[in-house]
Amino acid sequence: MKKTYKVEVDCANCAMKMEEAAKATKGVEDASINFVLQKMSVTFSEGADPKVVMPEVLKNCKKVESDCEIEF
Repeated sequence: MKKTYKVEVDCANCAMKMEEAAKATKGVEDASINFVLQKMSVTFSEGADPKVVMPEVLKNCKKVESDCEIEF
């Protein structure tokens, strides 16, 4: 399952760090951030619940970019 979320991130380098943090989250198969559009696409592992996984994605992203936001 693939979903797209609005993100707030200040620079392209920060977006890249957030992307890697999201990919490292359990339940995420793949993730990418379009810095220009401020959108994050997340492909979830089979059986993963996005409502459970996305708070973990946000927590991991905040470890690398403390002022980032993801609307989910």
